[in-house]
Amino acid sequence: MTFEEYRQHDALGLAALVRRGEVSAVELVDLATARLEAVNPRLNAVIHLRLERAREEAQRINREAVFAGVPFLVKDLGMEVEGMPMCAGSRAYAKYRSAHDSEVVRRAKQAGLLILGKTNTPEFGLTPFTEPQAFGPTRNPWNEAYSPGGSSGGSAAAVAAGIVPLATANDGGGSIRIPASCCGLFGLKPTRGRVSWAPLVGELWAGAAVEHCVSRTVRDSAAYLDVVCGAAPGDPYMIEPPQRPYLQEMETSPGRLRIGYSLQHTLGFSVDEACEEALLRMVDILRTEGHEVAEVSLPYRREDLAEAFLIVVAGELGSDLLTLQQFLKRPVRPSDVEPSTYALYLLGQSLSAAEYAYAKRQWGFISQRIAAFHQKYDLLLTPTLARRPIRIGTLQPSPAEERLMRVVNTLHLGSAVKASIQKLADKIYDYMPWTAFANITGQPSMSVPTLRTEEEGLPIGVMFTARMGEEHLLFRLAAQLEKAIQWDRDKAP
Repeated sequence: MTFEEYRQHDALGLAALVRRGEVSAVELVDLATARLEAVNPRLNAVIHLRLERAREEAQRINREAVFAGVPFLVKDLGMEVEGMPMCAGSRAYAKYRSAHDSEVVRRAKQAGLLILGKTNTPEFGLTPFTEPQAFGPTRNPWNEAYSPGGSSGGSAAAVAAGIVPLATANDGGGSIRIPASCCGLFGLKPTRGRVSWAPLVGELWAGAAVEHCVSRTVRDSAAYLDVVCGAAPGDPYMIEPPQRPYLQEMETSPGRLRIGYSLQHTLGFSVDEACEEALLRMVDILRTEGHEVAEVSLPYRREDLAEAFLIVVAGELGSDLLTLQQFLKRPVRPSDVEPSTYALYLLGQSLSAAEYAYAKRQWGFISQRIAAFHQKYDLLLTPTLARRPIRIGTLQPSPAEERLMRVVNTLHLGSAVKASIQKLADKIYDYMPWTAFANITGQPSMSVPTLRTEEEGLPIGVMFTARMGEEHLLFRLAAQLEKAIQWDRDKAP
């Protein structure tokens, strides 16, 4: 098999070849390894390697497994792979090694996936771009001057570049859907509680963060969710399981859906014309497919992001750094993490338990507001992002801002922390004004590739959000749109 032949198949297609004996799992690992070695020095998508171990496992693969012999990558955040680092994008965890597999990783291995390594991520998954100081920036394979998004940017870049057909991703504020949009991939964030975080934690980011994958094809995403979904012992709650496999749902028509769309920016800013064009193109496609589509008022507010979400994230980061403190066996210092990370940590420390609880209570009110929207509409459609993919470094603090944060962090100046973080947060929420709401509410949400910009040749996606527990509806619609758009015909150079 040549690389071009390898790249024409998705994960299920490669597994079918292994099952029929037309290609061996070892050959697939060798092809993926050669591609990784060719492109990763430029992209910096994969930061920890496990190549020899994957090749050994390929020699004894179960050829009847769902993803038999398929090369695979795991994001270096939230997912443990026995014997490997899990740095969460931070130099502070450089010496950490996982003693066991996460439950999701165990299920993935059992399904025949062969883990080649772990992918790059921003420190603690905090940003919608992947530029950790510890490992350097990951670049977009469609145009290397640009970001692949974040926080699952390493996984998305690796899949778009053809190293592997799918890779793990997780999403606490858009971290599956943002890089999927930036890299021309399909990315679905499942319902809260659909996939277990065991045994690392019961839940992350107050339930906002969810584990899944990025993939080129819808059917790979559906089959992967079939493999990894379901609670594990010790999980804080269980949700109703799907009525049938998600892979089967793709064979069912979505019917005539009622879809409300909006181009309204949550913070009141403008929206990039390329993102507007992508959404309006999708509206035309949906109407051609027979769906009822209407423009609606956005059921979100500025303070939902600027206050309710930011306060909870700051508090949760405080928990992350207290956990880091246990690992280091000493108090965390400003030099242990990036300046913006420590500043957000100080903001979390300055908040009271009552402020955190009040912000979390607002999440419930936001959920009720969106539930009222879904009484009339099956899905909410927005652009995934308000801007086309950004150049590397665009959303980083300026040198002056970083110097100020270092002074603030050293002196623990609480009032200045809040001002500097709010300014940085507004810059980030300008870029991603919609994705975090499905994390706040726990709803399933997906980014679908829609067009590429003429100027930079960069992908643009649009986002659909469904009622709680209705991943099946998203997969049905995604299968229909994949057939209409055929986004996998073009491959990143």
